[in-house]
Amino acid sequence: MDAPTSTDLERAFFSLPDHERERIIRHGVALRAADLQKRLFLANSKVRAFAEHYRTTLEQLEKAGLPDNASLEMHEDYIQWRHWAGVVHQVTQTIAALQHLAHQGIPGEAFLDAGD
Repeated sequence: MDAPTSTDLERAFFSLPDHERERIIRHGVALRAADLQKRLFLANSKVRAFAEHYRTTLEQLEKAGLPDNASLEMHEDYIQWRHWAGVVHQVTQTIAALQHLAHQGIPGEAFLDAGD
């Protein structure tokens, strides 16, 4: 059996009553936001750990550049540090977009109440 296309999914979704579509969106936004909050916590923890280890911020390190005598470990840490900083940025933007979506026609308290 073929997987449903987005058009099939959209058609099925829009065939539901308005209140059911809103409930699905509300639950989906709340669940996704909770997952993203966990990822943001992890990413911020990683960025903070690198900053503490190297006693600098990523921005300061990038401005000064890696030292000429930087170890292989520092190079590898820098790559991971950049990755986690990117995750912080992307996840923060996604959470903001979800919050915006949640406030488009959905009461603010509904965004926080996924147990309905």
